[in-house]
Order: sequence, then C-alpha cells, then structure tokens
Amino acid sequence: MAEENDSQEKTEDPSQRKLDKAREEGRVLSSKEMFVFTGMLAGLAIISMVPIFGGRILQTWASLFVFDHPEILDGAWLSRMELVFWNFLMLMAIIAVPIVLVVLMTQLAVGGINFSAKALSFKGSRINPVSGLGRIFSVKGLVELGKSLLKVGLLFGIATVVIYQFIPRVIPLTQSTMNQALEMMLFGLQVLIGMLLLALLIIGAIDYFWQRHTHMQSLRMSMKELKDEMKETEGSPEVKAKIRRMQMEQSRQSSRQREALDHVADATAVIVNPTHFAVALRYTAEQGGAPVILAMGKGLIAERIIAKANEHDITVFRNPLLARALYFTGDIGAEISEKLYNAVAVVLAYIYRIDRGEVLQEPDVQVPTDMQYDEFGQLLN
Repeated sequence: MAEENDSQEKTEDPSQRKLDKAREEGRVLSSKEMFVFTGMLAGLAIISMVPIFGGRILQTWASLFVFDHPEILDGAWLSRMELVFWNFLMLMAIIAVPIVLVVLMTQLAVGGINFSAKALSFKGSRINPVSGLGRIFSVKGLVELGKSLLKVGLLFGIATVVIYQFIPRVIPLTQSTMNQALEMMLFGLQVLIGMLLLALLIIGAIDYFWQRHTHMQSLRMSMKELKDEMKETEGSPEVKAKIRRMQMEQSRQSSRQREALDHVADATAVIVNPTHFAVALRYTAEQGGAPVILAMGKGLIAERIIAKANEHDITVFRNPLLARALYFTGDIGAEISEKLYNAVAVVLAYIYRIDRGEVLQEPDVQVPTDMQYDEFGQLLN
C-alpha cells in the first residue's frame, strides 16, 4: 500500500486534515528572512527613540560615578551597585521586550504560532551525517546558499554606497561639538539601517513566497491519499450508500406501519411482547389459508396498535417469543411464516374459545428454535 502511494504523483493540494496534522508535528510555515527584517525594523524604531529617553539614561549612569566626599565609597557602593543592576535590567527590557514581541507577531503573521510536543521528540536523522549532507546538497540547500550570497552582496553594496555618500559629512565632524557629531552619527545610522531594511524587505518577501511554495509542495497529496482520507473521515462511499438505503427502507417501513394502523379494527388477535412489539393478525376460517398480518410495529407504533385493539375489543395475547418471531419474519399484508403455523394456530384456538366465554389456562406456545429472536432481531441460539 505504501509503495502504491509513493508511485503516484502528488498533484493535489493538501487537505485541511493534512495541514492540521502537519501543525501537530511542528511543520509550520516560517521565514528566517522575515524575522531578520522585522527584528531590524524594531531595532530602527528603538534607535529612533534614543533621543527621547537616551538623555535620562545617560544622566542616571553618570550620577553613579559622582562622589561628593570620600566617605561615600565606604557606605554607598552597595546601593549604587543595586541601582546599576536595575538600570541594566530596564535597559535590556527596553531593547529586548519589543524585539521579542515583534518576532512573535512575525511568526503569527507568517505561519501562526504552534507548540508541538512531537517536534521536540528525538529523531536519529537529525544527527545522521549522511542525512545532513543530503540536506546540505539538496535543492533547498542550494537555494538557501544562493539566498545567503544574494543577501550578503546586496547588503554589503547598499552599506558601501550609503557610507560613501556620508563621508563628506563625517570628515568635518572633527571640528564640530560632541552633540553635533552624535546627532550626525545617529542620522547616518538611521539612514543606513533604513536602506538595509528596504533590501531585507525584498529578500524577506522572496523568502516568504519560496518557503510557502516549498511548504505546500511537501504536503501535496496524491488522488489515492485524498480518497483514503475521505474514507477515513466521511466513511466509504459504498458504506454510506448502504446506510442511505437502509434509512430509506426503514422510513418506508415506518410509513407502511403507520398506514396499517387503520386495519387493526379488522384483526382477529394482537400478539404483543408485551409493549415493545405488537402484531395484528386476521384469520378467516371460511376463506382458508394462513393468518395474514394486518399491522405490526415496535415502540410507539406497538403502543398505538395495542390501544386500537383495546378500543375495538380485540383480544391481546402476550407472548414475547412469538411476537418477535412474527415481527422479524413477517411483512404487512403477507401471510405468516410456515414455521409459525402451529404456534399461531394454538394461540388463535385459545382466543376463539375464551371469546366464547370459556375459562382456560393460557397454552404453552412452542416457537421453533430457529425462529426465536431477541429485541434486536438476532437469533437467540
């Protein structure tokens, strides 16, 4: 079966079930270049905010190195070290927290955030050198190599051009003030990162569409896999057709049973079990032949048959085995099975005599062993 699946060409898009299964295994769409782009974008935003909070941070750090009198070295150095520690944490939070949030939002936008225990499980192929060489020299490895070379060349070229354009502005800074030099360097750094971001945006877009293409290609399915999956999820078409036929047959049978309730008034006797099954029989000695089933049913229809029988003073005889045998082997409007002739004859004779006013003990009705059913239509023996 596996060889047959492998021999078929995988030309169909993956189903939703295949995509969900891939997510469970940790195989989600991701793009490293988009992470680089959004990370640098967040870094540029943080650098642009340096003039806002940078002065206050520098003042705080400068105050740590101001000593008014020598005695401060003996009593205040521990508190200042604690202040250094909290300032360092604050600085890391200002830089790291936004970048982490940006990375998470990037993955959420690219392929969604997914936590998979299967992806953390050990796989021998990850440390197999042969498999590693196969991944390196595969088409995907060559594409990654070309992408890296393109990225390095493009970024290096852009950086060279931007720095070359800023050299005439940097040289006179030796005669400027410190603030002017810092402002110029900050502006130049922002321009450089901005130009690099444009290049990274192009590379990231190319990488995203390539990763999406390869991800969907790896999940493609053959027609047989699609059919097998449909059978597993929705059931075999043959089984579904059989179920529909059974449902239609059951519906028609229920409709016939409801229509036959009007004929209960003409019945000779009603055999019940005691309320689950009910079969109304008619037998006319002058016409000969076997008894005919006028109506039958179980559950609610059986209760309505019994109610109709009581309404028209028709004798109701309780015998579970005989009632079930008549129900599962007979049909409305048809004669009873030949194997039940003797049992039904005993019951009808008994009913005929008690209807004439005789007081008799209920007869022992013998139902053939191959006609004894349980409530689900299964033979008892």
